[in-house]
Amino acid sequence: MIYRSPLFYVGDKYKLLPEIKKIFPQKINRFIEPFTGGGSVFLNINADEYFLNDIDENVVKIHRFLMQQAKNPTVFFEKIKQKIYEYGLSHSYIKDIVPMELKEQWKKTYYAKFNKTGFQKLKKDYNKSNHNDILHLYLLLIYGFNRMLRFNSKGEYNLPVGNVDFNKNVYNALLNYFRIVKNKKINFYNLDFVDFIKQIDFQTDDFIYLDPPYLITFSEYNKYWNEQSEQKLINLLDELHGKNVNFAISNITHYKGKTNNRFLEWSKKYNSFDIKSNYISYHDNTIKSFKEVLITNYKTEKKVIELELDFTFEKEKIKVL
Repeated sequence: MIYRSPLFYVGDKYKLLPEIKKIFPQKINRFIEPFTGGGSVFLNINADEYFLNDIDENVVKIHRFLMQQAKNPTVFFEKIKQKIYEYGLSHSYIKDIVPMELKEQWKKTYYAKFNKTGFQKLKKDYNKSNHNDILHLYLLLIYGFNRMLRFNSKGEYNLPVGNVDFNKNVYNALLNYFRIVKNKKINFYNLDFVDFIKQIDFQTDDFIYLDPPYLITFSEYNKYWNEQSEQKLINLLDELHGKNVNFAISNITHYKGKTNNRFLEWSKKYNSFDIKSNYISYHDNTIKSFKEVLITNYKTEKKVIELELDFTFEKEKIKVL
């Protein structure tokens, strides 16, 4: 069973987890994630403790808020329901209230048409609240365009309504999140990735997983990432390798005719695994060719088993001779 984050983050590794999790170490003392995003990865990893970070303060605020709600989910869902009713938003997890005539008239976008007025009022109220109401922010994420977070230069949330609903998937994702985080020892940070990694005193069996912004793709999350950021990251990973810290990093090496040569050249020093990617850009729906990889600095259990089998076979050959 793979659990999805209730943030439904763009670039979420939810669909890839069955594939990449098999490559992760079996024993993890502390799971360390400098680019946590929605958090689907840490929700599915067993570790003694978690050190999680993201540069987006609003993402971290939502995580911290939801972790607090895990103490009493019943109260949280009652507050959510009150807000949804207050703003007249759709809520199929309880009841489908969208009129049939609207569904027939707007077959593919009826949720956006139904929620538009309430969403605009919610957005206006949140922007007036000095951004202190994280419940409002979470609802903006759930009902907003492509379930993203974006703010203008004044710090105001400025995305339009999305063609989305508070449905059973959202409800179940929240329930699972509450159940899982309630029993985990989690530390959340809002730092630059270098500052975050530098302040950790690494221990035996610590494991760091990185899913940084991709240098050669376009998304809201990637626009602040550049070649200097990429070089800074791979230099840091070399340092971690020198300290015997196990890491795995996801990246896109080829995308629409572009190649991340810097990362490709660096990765030759380590172990590379091709990943069947589900990368989607909401800004570009054209057919595109891309390649996603997972790079590790340790041998996987699978490779160890293969080496053991080869060794046994060689011993049997010697006996026969």
